Amino acid sequence: EGGSMANKVGSLIKKARTDAGLTQEQLAKKVSGVTASDISKAERGEKELSQAALKEIAKATGVTQSSLLTAAKSSTYSTAKAGGKTTAKTTAAKSSMQLTAAEKRLVELYRKADSDAKKAALKALKGEQEGLEDVLGSLLGNAVELFTKK
Repeated sequence: EGGSMANKVGSLIKKARTDAGLTQEQLAKKVSGVTASDISKAERGEKELSQAALKEIAKATGVTQSSLLTAAKSSTYSTAKAGGKTTAKTTAAKSSMQLTAAEKRLVELYRKADSDAKKAALKALKGEQEGLEDVLGSLLGNAVELFTKK
């Protein structure tokens, strides 16, 4: 039995194929190294197709590649194969960096600032520039009190 996720990819392939008005044979002809039998098995969730084959199916049926590839990635078997667990962990680690309200405000202002203000702000934050309050003041306005009050 293919897992329900495998069937998800299969049902997407089948829907894409039928929406495009193609038979399994016609679709197989458009995808290199894939037979009608492979398409049939893939649609039933009994066979996993390669990323390359999924991309060709997407192209042949006019669906976005990402819809098929995302479904394939989220399926149980390709995650295990690609060692996707580690990537999931590292992404989680990256997003777990919590910003304080003041830090978020700094990022927002930094993104809006022109390059001179950005350079000055970075210098000031590294302590390379006199007049930290002035620089941050011009960048942040009254939010500067958050940083300078001890």
